[in-house]
Amino acid sequence: MASSQPINKTMLFSIATVSIWLCFICSSAAAELQRFEHRIIKEDGSLSFLVVGDWGRRGLYNQSKVAQQMGVIGEKLDIDFVISTGDNFYEDGLTGVDDPAFHESFTNIYTAPSLQKQWYTVLGNHDYRGDVEAQLSPSQRKKDKRWLCFRSFIINAEIVEFIFVDTTPFVDEYFTNPGDQTYDWKGLSPSRQAYLSNLSKDVDSALKKSTAKWKIVVGHHTIKSAGEHGVTKELEAQLLPILQANNVDMYINGHDHCLEHITSTESQIQFLTSGGGSKAWRGNVRWWNPKELKLYYDGQGFMTLQMTLNKADIVFYDVFGNTLHKWSISKKLQSVC
Repeated sequence: MASSQPINKTMLFSIATVSIWLCFICSSAAAELQRFEHRIIKEDGSLSFLVVGDWGRRGLYNQSKVAQQMGVIGEKLDIDFVISTGDNFYEDGLTGVDDPAFHESFTNIYTAPSLQKQWYTVLGNHDYRGDVEAQLSPSQRKKDKRWLCFRSFIINAEIVEFIFVDTTPFVDEYFTNPGDQTYDWKGLSPSRQAYLSNLSKDVDSALKKSTAKWKIVVGHHTIKSAGEHGVTKELEAQLLPILQANNVDMYINGHDHCLEHITSTESQIQFLTSGGGSKAWRGNVRWWNPKELKLYYDGQGFMTLQMTLNKADIVFYDVFGNTLHKWSISKKLQSVC
């Protein structure tokens, strides 16, 4: 694994342990989405992870400070992995597989021993402005074993199943009014509409067939947000009904450069925004029903989740490691006959 710091014996032991227990086994799933298995290694069957988004700025805009606090909290929670909600490299993704930004914004920033775990990553709209295939390339995993990025995929972590969704192609504006921006759409075959139709069917199928106690969907773009970008109408129309129909517990995203928690009066879904990995947008908040808006923080930071079979604890932290917001969700344990 590439690193900007020497790896000590403790880190080597941690990496070796993860290598033994954390296995990626591609299996034939009913849906077309690629599926991976993440084995739970804690004796109590719990799972803990960090969520960060909109981060890749070579350490600037407090990215390094957020990374430092992620390392501290990650060690306290003994995290199993990290989720990135996209916009991994600013301003325009990677220029190719050899772009030094991969090391300068990722490997050389997230150096804490606790962060040397698998990173599950989706693409954001800024990533689509560069060479998308560069982020998806296996060559990046050879440079840094933590990196795992696909357009859309499934992680089965036993008690919870994560569906990672490529949300950028849903947004009409990137196609109809891109301004002076250029987007890399070459992977959307045979056409955008066919790509979105197949993806929507695959997500619906994967959720319907999931037997996990918890279902979490991860994407870059917001569905419900009081931030700068607000509601993504295309996802509200095309993706949200699928999540509601399949009893999804949480939708986790980035895109808005803030930390946010919105409950829903329409369903059980918790809408969680973790887009404070670097540059934040101070003061950019829209009105939202206060009965639903549980947290809006227009600064930098990240989110953690600790999960068991019957409980999920959500915590948001700021750039200094201060706790901003806590929320717990409980589920009844099913009796076994």
